[in-house]
Amino acid sequence: MNVQEDFNKFIKDAKRVLKVSRKPDGNEYLDLAKISALGVVVVGGIGYLIVCLGYLIGL
Repeated sequence: MNVQEDFNKFIKDAKRVLKVSRKPDGNEYLDLAKISALGVVVVGGIGYLIVCLGYLIGL
């Protein structure tokens, strides 16, 4: 395959994805926001615990 064929395949695949995709409704968007916020809180909590553990150990 050459570059032109790869590019045409990518464009064809991108068009297909855009045809199938849809805009999320309000409830779906709210669920995604909640899950994302929970992930941020969990990762931040883990980072905070690591820093606290480092202070306790004396690093």
